[in-house]
Amino acid sequence: HGKNESLYHEDVMALVRACISMGKQKVGALIVLERYQNLFNLSKSGEQIDAKISQRLIENIFFKNSPLHDGAMIISKVRIHAAGCLLPVSHDADIPKSLGLRHRAALGVSQKYDCLAIVVSEETGGVSVALEGQLYLQLTSEELEKHIMHAFSIPPEKKEKEVAAAEQPNSETSVRHAGACSSTLYRPWRTPGGLSPAGTSE
Repeated sequence: HGKNESLYHEDVMALVRACISMGKQKVGALIVLERYQNLFNLSKSGEQIDAKISQRLIENIFFKNSPLHDGAMIISKVRIHAAGCLLPVSHDADIPKSLGLRHRAALGVSQKYDCLAIVVSEETGGVSVALEGQLYLQLTSEELEKHIMHAFSIPPEKKEKEVAAAEQPNSETSVRHAGACSSTLYRPWRTPGGLSPAGTSE
């Protein structure tokens, strides 16, 4: 399938932990995960890194004094491919004024490319996700994890213990929970069912 099909649960958790940690410290961040479309054009606008996904490296790159903290990080083929990258910004007039440039860039890149973008707000510390032109705001660590797992079709069996704890060890459990995130959905003209397995892409 796509470039990032071997994204593992440990990679997802490193990302989630880094984002939640940066949120607590109000460190702004923008991370773009390549799905089924190559993001080389975006990567070449920044510094090439090519490193294993790790919480410490992600946090170091977005630390306020880091020279790369202002741009976007691109994750491709299960590696941190580049940082300090420039992204297309959405000029959608419907975006609330309270959302800054990072949210506009995340939305813009998700409208133009097949990717998932994660934003950590410098102002509120809130973590959001942009996917297929939809913005999901103020996510918990569990919701963030589910969005990533679902976007990359990471099989629930990689998390057998958690699924068993939910008393319903079937693949629909995680999908239903992912759908529940749509209470924070900001795109009134898209159906909240945008996270369902059918019709995720247009």
